[in-house]
Amino acid sequence: MNISPRLASFFAPIALIACAQAVSASVLEVAKTPWCGCCTAWIERMQQAGFTTKVREVEDTGPVATAAGVPANLRSCHTTMVEGYVIEGHVPAEDIRRLLAERPDAVGLSVPGMPLGSPGMEAGNSKERFQTILIMRNGKHEVWATHGPVSPAR
Repeated sequence: MNISPRLASFFAPIALIACAQAVSASVLEVAKTPWCGCCTAWIERMQQAGFTTKVREVEDTGPVATAAGVPANLRSCHTTMVEGYVIEGHVPAEDIRRLLAERPDAVGLSVPGMPLGSPGMEAGNSKERFQTILIMRNGKHEVWATHGPVSPAR
């Protein structure tokens, strides 16, 4: 089916508005400690990416992560819920968008620890290679995405 360029130019802005509304409809409900600056920076990155955020400050994110189904070895410094999924740590916005688009039967995503160069953990040109992990409902996990520079071959 061929669409005229004129017709396509008419529908393009409508498609962009629909995409923007789909992202903004996703509210990231973030549990973080009041003293964590990198969590605040991650929240700012998500807002810049078009997500709406709702922040709840807690003294300890451990119980929140446990209740959400995040295994201890995949924990980070903040726990977020979005549309029934958990987002643990410094997960990039594009990984969250993909999760919400594909809707796998999973608990959610995690970037364990606090890798340099992940959203909210920027430090100039210093970047570590890191992985976003998909947490499966059966207790297993797998790599969802890999980010950062490739290490030189030895």
